[in-house]
Amino acid sequence: MTRLSVNINKIATLRNARGGNNPDVIKTALDCERFGAEGITVHPRPDERHIRYSDVIELKKVVTTEFNIEGYPDDRYMKLVRETKPAQATLVPDGPDAITSNAGWDTIKHKTLLTDIVRELKSYGVRVSVFVDPVPTMVEGAKAIGADRIELYTEPYAAHYHQNREAAIKPYVEAAKVAHQLGLGINAGHDLDLHNLKYLHNSIPQLDEVSIGHALICDALYFGLENTIQLYLRQLK
Repeated sequence: MTRLSVNINKIATLRNARGGNNPDVIKTALDCERFGAEGITVHPRPDERHIRYSDVIELKKVVTTEFNIEGYPDDRYMKLVRETKPAQATLVPDGPDAITSNAGWDTIKHKTLLTDIVRELKSYGVRVSVFVDPVPTMVEGAKAIGADRIELYTEPYAAHYHQNREAAIKPYVEAAKVAHQLGLGINAGHDLDLHNLKYLHNSIPQLDEVSIGHALICDALYFGLENTIQLYLRQLK
């Protein structure tokens, strides 16, 4: 079964827009779990424009499903993972000024850096996933650095899904086959929604987890959070 991890960054964005604690990020995470989410994802950034580092500390105390912390592995990120020991650390090659993730790691070019980081994270007892484009050599590079999983960057798939979904999914199927053959777990995320998720899931039976935030929270404005989570879970059955 493919697990649904809800990224709650946008809840924190809404809270931060007015100050105070409405909506309550901690309560929202607990509600997501109560409504059926099988994981909670956060992606703290250096400017704390959405999830704050203090949120991550508090979330680790209460999240009972899988807790996934995404981010660029700078000193602050590494310290946060060391202190909280989430179920999973997802390494993303975002610079501090990035609005959102927009590419996967070059696991060949950054092999030395990533090998050391993965080794350190795994020493904390944390599963490590590496954000990659659907390119077999990048998947092979993820295996070489010692990662446990890859997370396929799905924005290009989502962007071309309505034009030609067969062509859009093809590189992802090929990359997933390589990952599966190498013994890597397979996650996916970025711009997945109620239109394109089911086809991705059906095309990649080895998929372990999807991480969805922006589209899910937008849908929740219309359908309500509980109903929206159930709608996404149905796409994964």
